[in-house]
Amino acid sequence: MAAGGGILLSSGHKMPIIGLGVWRMEGKSIRDLVLSSIKIGYRHFDCAADYKNEAEVGDALAEAFETGLVKREELFITSKLWNSDHGHVLGACKDSLTKLRLDYLDLYLVHFPVAIKHTGVGNTSSALDENGVLEIDTTVSLETTWHAMEELVELGLSRSIGISNYDIFLTRDCLAYAKIRPAVNQIETHPYFQRESLVKFCQKHGVSVTAHTPLGGSTANAELFGSVSCLDDPVIQGFAEKYKKTPAQFVLRWGIQRNIVIIPKTAKLGRLQENFDVFDFEISAEDMEKMKALDRKYRTNQPAIFWGIDLFA
Repeated sequence: MAAGGGILLSSGHKMPIIGLGVWRMEGKSIRDLVLSSIKIGYRHFDCAADYKNEAEVGDALAEAFETGLVKREELFITSKLWNSDHGHVLGACKDSLTKLRLDYLDLYLVHFPVAIKHTGVGNTSSALDENGVLEIDTTVSLETTWHAMEELVELGLSRSIGISNYDIFLTRDCLAYAKIRPAVNQIETHPYFQRESLVKFCQKHGVSVTAHTPLGGSTANAELFGSVSCLDDPVIQGFAEKYKKTPAQFVLRWGIQRNIVIIPKTAKLGRLQENFDVFDFEISAEDMEKMKALDRKYRTNQPAIFWGIDLFA
């Protein structure tokens, strides 16, 4: 349930409803982006071992703490277990904590529901066979991985644990074998890929939903996957004009009103403020209903181009 700009997780901890995703952020720009976002009001940062920038994010966070800009307990920090570390959950989590310079995570997610060949803790390169196809490890079950995730909570290394890119079947399965239920399922969802059944299923069963691609991928996914952005849709542009907001602000607000946590990614300082300014208006129930007609069941994030196999098929 939403409460004061946050979602109360099944773990009892509160997750800010808007955060900053740090995928594809590089080098020195990370420091300025993280510090500037904290000054604007961001208190939620979405990281992952596979983003290969946890050390840089950690340096920025350490500076924020040391200068008194913010306290650790005021932030919500997420990281994720990479596919190659399903059999090495404890080591992978500790590696992320070391790089992020933190004692604990607020949320640790299983990044994708697939185990692949282990390439060494901290090494998130995806092993491919001679045909360029992902080397899937068939010896580690998702249930085994999940019970290792539960140990992280017991050890105090992560306050909450969750899943990412899980469909209804896999989410239901996780709920069946979990001793500690997944607090979050982080998925791609946006106006062109609304996934109403999955969203409703998760929320009905106490699994909060985070949208890792709340703007439909926009620039990043267009560059990587050749996808089309919903921000160019004339219907969304019309709604943005009606509410005197940008298309991105309208779409982010739409996500929030679905009771979904949003983590828009941007490498531009100017966009940080724009993406955060979504709390001073409300989309009418009628317009929320009209938005349903835009669903194209259109996935924009397609890692098959890296893996040689479509795991979503």
